[in-house]
Amino acid sequence: MIKVFNTMSRTKEIFKPLKTGEVSIYCCGVTPYNAPHIGNARPFVVWDVIRRFFAKSGYKVHYVQNFTDVDDKIIKAAKDAGVTWKEVAEKNIATYFKSMDALNVRRADIYPRVSETMDDIIQMVQTLVDKGFAYVLEGGDVFCSVEKIPNYGKLSRRTLSDMMAGARVAVDERKHHPMDFALWKSAKPGEPSWESPWGKGRPGWHIECSAMSLKFLGERFDFHGGGSDLIFPHHENEIAQSQSAIGDENSFARYWVHNGFITKNNDKLSKSNRAQEISAKGFFTVEEVLAKYPGEVVRLLLLQTHYRNPLEFNEERVIEAQEFFGKLARAYWQLDEMARKIHAGEFVKDTAEKNFAITVSRAGGLCEEGERLLANFYDAMSDDFNTALAITNMFELAGEIGDYCKDLAAGKILPVSIDGDIILRVRDIYLEMAGVIGIFEQPVPVEKTDDDDQPELVGALMKIILDLRQDARAAKNWTTADKIRDALNAAGIVVEDTPDGAKWHRQ
Repeated sequence: MIKVFNTMSRTKEIFKPLKTGEVSIYCCGVTPYNAPHIGNARPFVVWDVIRRFFAKSGYKVHYVQNFTDVDDKIIKAAKDAGVTWKEVAEKNIATYFKSMDALNVRRADIYPRVSETMDDIIQMVQTLVDKGFAYVLEGGDVFCSVEKIPNYGKLSRRTLSDMMAGARVAVDERKHHPMDFALWKSAKPGEPSWESPWGKGRPGWHIECSAMSLKFLGERFDFHGGGSDLIFPHHENEIAQSQSAIGDENSFARYWVHNGFITKNNDKLSKSNRAQEISAKGFFTVEEVLAKYPGEVVRLLLLQTHYRNPLEFNEERVIEAQEFFGKLARAYWQLDEMARKIHAGEFVKDTAEKNFAITVSRAGGLCEEGERLLANFYDAMSDDFNTALAITNMFELAGEIGDYCKDLAAGKILPVSIDGDIILRVRDIYLEMAGVIGIFEQPVPVEKTDDDDQPELVGALMKIILDLRQDARAAKNWTTADKIRDALNAAGIVVEDTPDGAKWHRQ
């Protein structure tokens, strides 16, 4: 049973898919007027995990994420740079994909764009005009009439008077009500425009997501999501115009899921931040962060806090996540190493106990613990996609793996061949968790340092250090051997014990 916190009801609800065995998701994408920042990245990482979880739970997932490639910000950025709006959009869409690939965000099934969905947008605007929910002004502007829409404000739980009190709306005396929003904007000199029944122009902000979600997912679909800053006015207006056009107040998205803000010093990072403002506050563009830290570390940080809670983002938190990731990665390396050594008979020659019961051996106990933690992992994910708790279960298993490995190396465990197969099952459990969280899918990047100019010296020094560690291991001085390994790891050097001897590489 999967429970989801629905912004519409403000309660956790049991998820019931519209189609048995299928899940349909629409996530509001970026407006590509600049490079994506960490605030942009959080919803896409969150929805990527949700999507992975549903797929692992046996659902066929239909995932749509748009690009708002026609927008005031894009037009301004193009004018400032002396290029076309399309060049600005294409450049930043390419940057978006590069950044998301580094964060292991899998591609959506469809990436519709405003510029490629214009006929559907125009048709939807016309439907709203024909049904009396929208009106056309002299000059070709078209507005949605909020007073004509029953229960307008039901998602954000605001009344029109509340909206007026806290609104930052431009004064336009032509509108029937100050909160009426643009569906179509008449063309201005030098701006992109398309032919329509009301003259040349381009869409308002909200209409495009309604048109694209309805086109690719139908009049009813399961999930609609994005950042909390989109609840009002964007998602509120999507609901209003979509249900009015369809003629059914129960149509459109059934579950509304919104992630919390990312903050630094309690300042919100939302879609309204400009790139230069973000850079002035710290390394907040995804590219800036990835220049200093691996993408999987950043991804882990974004998922260590429940998606609905605010997340404070700073360099100290990233460093903590890097250390946390290192411990998780070490357990994975240990599993491979243990299975190889057990199968190779390095610890003890095989015995006649071929049918050693899984519950009797220490490896069997580790596997049972792994199965228990895997069940807990899925319970956490089933409770409103609680990645924070799910990762805690993965970390607990990493600790159990570390303890087993330490006792194995110290000679406290005498495994038989079957234990190698059991350890491989533990590895499968561990990787199943990692697959949902979305880590261990790329090699850890190697940072270039000053000593790269002296590779022979570095290699010679590392050989001396590893030889000393091997001497300690041969003398069964495990404390010293582990101390050397841990000190190297703290310095950014990863040591792996293989059948061919110790190998090292930089984190």
